[in-house]
Amino acid sequence: MRTIPADLQSKLDSGVTTLCRCWIVTRGDGVVQGFTDHDEDVAVGAVTCSAGTGLTGSEATQKLGLASDSSEISGALAADTLNEDDLAAGRYDAAGVELWLVDWSEPSLRVLLAKGVLGEIKRDGPVFTAELRGLSDRLTQETGRLFTTTCSADLGDGRCKVDLTLPAYRGSGVVAAVTAVSSFTATGLDAYADGWFTAGKLTFTAGANAGLSVEVKMHRKSAAVAFSLWQAMPQPIAAGDAFVVTAGCDKAFATCHDRFANIINFRGFPHIPGNDFVMSYPVQGAPGNDGSSLN
Repeated sequence: MRTIPADLQSKLDSGVTTLCRCWIVTRGDGVVQGFTDHDEDVAVGAVTCSAGTGLTGSEATQKLGLASDSSEISGALAADTLNEDDLAAGRYDAAGVELWLVDWSEPSLRVLLAKGVLGEIKRDGPVFTAELRGLSDRLTQETGRLFTTTCSADLGDGRCKVDLTLPAYRGSGVVAAVTAVSSFTATGLDAYADGWFTAGKLTFTAGANAGLSVEVKMHRKSAAVAFSLWQAMPQPIAAGDAFVVTAGCDKAFATCHDRFANIINFRGFPHIPGNDFVMSYPVQGAPGNDGSSLN
């Protein structure tokens, strides 16, 4: 149940209020920002909620039971608060959001109206619209383990346990030349075999995209070491940009055995029957129809 401070309740009962809404956004990288629909900045605790962004919120719908609540916020992109580059870089993906109802004449009088995460974000020129999903939205997401022939762990995570800080699985390079929007040649990685970094993670450590990561689509070693990325970076890649890249894994049993010697932590079921086995039928005279073991 929502608790309203007594002094705030008195103002609400009087019929004359000085209320505004404030949004506090906490990004995945730890950056905390505040916004308000008031015409002056409002301090909510240690966070200053900025005015002048044109931020406004839609009607919030709250439902009984475990149904997911949702609403929207929209405003203007600004270089010093919420900008297009940060949106394109994914820094606001799944960011935490708190919506407060605040008495702007006495900001200590406030009540938390909603809490959730940012969902889909749309941009139209200098304007953005962001979906605000309630905490119950997590209950609508499918979870659980799939029984497949391939591994369900991610390379280097707590279940896989491969140490990606080892030099054998981690390399540093520098962009030599850009060949396409998301393709380039690199120096500093001649010691690694062809395809070693395919499906790995590449993180830029210098340049306009410093701090951003992307999955490697293809790593080739021929006349030069070449990389192709699965998606274009928010800012153009340039010669001289430094990066680190970790080995890739196609999650196959053979790869886990041959490349990483890590089958003790393999999280798949390589011997599970596939669709070809399920759809098969006995053929007269064919071997294996005597009821004996298939192995």
